[in-house]
Amino acid sequence: MPTRWLRLATRHRSPSQKPVRSARDLTLHHEVHGQRGPTLVFLPGVGGTTRYWASRVASLADGHRLLLIDLLGFGQSPKPWTTDSIERHGAELQRVLADRGPVTLVGHSFGALAAVAYAARHPEQVRALMLLSLPNFGGEEHALVHLRNRPTSDRWLMTNVVLASVACIVTRRLLRHLLPRLAPGMPREILEDYLRHTWRSATSTIREGVYRYDITQDTAALPDPLPVLLLHGEFDATAPLDGVTRLQREHPTWTLRVLPSGDHHLLLRDPEWTMQELRSFLIDVGPASLGVAAE
Repeated sequence: MPTRWLRLATRHRSPSQKPVRSARDLTLHHEVHGQRGPTLVFLPGVGGTTRYWASRVASLADGHRLLLIDLLGFGQSPKPWTTDSIERHGAELQRVLADRGPVTLVGHSFGALAAVAYAARHPEQVRALMLLSLPNFGGEEHALVHLRNRPTSDRWLMTNVVLASVACIVTRRLLRHLLPRLAPGMPREILEDYLRHTWRSATSTIREGVYRYDITQDTAALPDPLPVLLLHGEFDATAPLDGVTRLQREHPTWTLRVLPSGDHHLLLRDPEWTMQELRSFLIDVGPASLGVAAE
């Protein structure tokens, strides 16, 4: 990338988005809600933060501890100048989760990928997975095939680092106050938090953590039986439904629930349906499956 783009991308950050060179002495931003019961860990997608979940899953705090995390490079978490691969994200998650005992991971989009990767590497720490809008392209080649069918603007932004970087800068600096009009269906706090990243964290996570990550190797490494719930929208254009249906066929003990006419943001579009599915799954797996005694 030309040096002038690097200088420009670094210059246009708000004070809360200043990069750090190393996350060695820093911890991912996280919040705990609720005092009793099994621990549910919530991992957002690219651009998402704790506020994606907080008000919408708050009712689960009756009987559960909710641990909400900003992933590396997003929200209030560190933003080091690094390659945000699935392994790097997992290493930083381990720093938060290592001493918390068996947990259930709840992930949306890239957060769902991170949850699967973490469970494959730390099976003793994970008792169940709840995966919303999981992308499954099967590697970079298949991801590029998917992108070729997307609108031209999406295709260029996702495959060209310079254009993606410029888009991040322009969105943050020039379109901040117009975002509610450009995306009227999205809650304001979600749109605000989409700006709390650097161009490096966004483009690196999408490229390395989504398009170049073949989840099938890690799903094959998951312990059997591990309770897994897949929630997906029928018309999810970001993470096509056929990707999770293939996974479910390969793992017939997994539960797949599809929201008719749903898109990529199930919790925002139909929170009642989504929360009911999450609660039902938690009841089905039971406290014993979650590695805790009933309280």
